Amino acid sequence: MQKLSTCLWFNGNAEEAVDFYTSIFRNSKKGKISRYGEGAPMPKGTVMVAGFELLGHEFMALNGGPQFSFTPAISLVVYCDTQEEIDDYWTKLTSGGKEVQCGWLTDKFGVSWQIVPNALSELMSNKDSVKTQRVMRALLQMIKLDIQKLQDAANEK
Repeated sequence: MQKLSTCLWFNGNAEEAVDFYTSIFRNSKKGKISRYGEGAPMPKGTVMVAGFELLGHEFMALNGGPQFSFTPAISLVVYCDTQEEIDDYWTKLTSGGKEVQCGWLTDKFGVSWQIVPNALSELMSNKDSVKTQRVMRALLQMIKLDIQKLQDAANEK
């Protein structure tokens, strides 16, 4: 068990969220599930807490009720090696959700994600500030990030 884990608060749909996320990420797995019993704040048998793992990171999905909801102040970042990987995660995670900007999206449960190419870190840390400014300008014009367009911006003459 990790020393640090992420708990995501849902309003009755934690089990659906776990099924959704584990269907998207390779090598993901569902963990232990605890269900509400009689006299609990949710109907008996409803998932109270469900553990799951995505890309080696442990999460807990909690059905806590309507008191809290997700905001973009916290997001999950997925680093991708290829444009195909970006496109795949983007398509799956925006299903029922919405595209935002600069590689950000909100899934159908309200969780914010950033789908980011690994190449972006190198492009943004270039010693040539003119190149990094061009990359930033290109990034700000994008919704889903495009590796080739970011590289082209860095290499403009």
